[in-house]
Amino acid sequence: MKPHVELKDFWEQRLESDWTESGVGYKALGRAFNIWMYRVRAEGFRREAATLPVDLPRARVLDIGSGTGFYVRNWRALGVESITGSDLTRAAVERLRERFPKASFLQLDIAEPGDALEPASFDVVSAMDMLFHITDDERYKAALRAIGEAVRPGGVFVLSENFLHGPEQRSDYQVNHTLPWITAALDEAGFDVVRRVPMLVLMNAQVDANPVWRKLWGGFLRAVTLTEVTGWLAGALLYPLERRLVRTLRESPTTELMICRRR
Repeated sequence: MKPHVELKDFWEQRLESDWTESGVGYKALGRAFNIWMYRVRAEGFRREAATLPVDLPRARVLDIGSGTGFYVRNWRALGVESITGSDLTRAAVERLRERFPKASFLQLDIAEPGDALEPASFDVVSAMDMLFHITDDERYKAALRAIGEAVRPGGVFVLSENFLHGPEQRSDYQVNHTLPWITAALDEAGFDVVRRVPMLVLMNAQVDANPVWRKLWGGFLRAVTLTEVTGWLAGALLYPLERRLVRTLRESPTTELMICRRR
């Protein structure tokens, strides 16, 4: 596990050099495949977020780990006017301010936000595909507490994670926690889980699948995405199947979306 300072430098350099879908996504699979993958993410996110018990046009939304602004754009598409985005890196925040001049952006570490976020001031907070990059368990819990303090009572927290049923997985830049561990941390931060649905099924690493299948499918994905042309074709072929799978399956061997309510 890398120290926090090294992790920040890693993401600063990565987003400085690649501020695209591959920079914030599954980099090994290339940009073309990631574009198709993010189309599936967008559809699932909008479908679930549209059902939130919140008046979205009047809601105050905070997006944590905004990256390239993918979810900022999706909140806008859902009619949200008041959006505050944030990112750990200067590289992302400077570009986000140019890309979305009507939104506000903060450079902050959500595990140590200081007084940057007014308590109970947001109706909705989103943290998409970023919490598993907090590799220190205590910092992960601190991030959830900070999010809990920023959401008003009765407000909503939308997150995506891997929610493992199998053993926890740790690497230098990512930790995949178990579903019980994450739900316990959410409970400590004042959140009740409302629902959890697949966000991806086949178009991502099979982190919660049988190890043999995980290795075989991972090798297949890397092979078919060796070039941008083959990556685009692979994404185009998988896209209609993936759309159907995320709608019909109750659980996924990879990224899932969870909606929580602040007590």
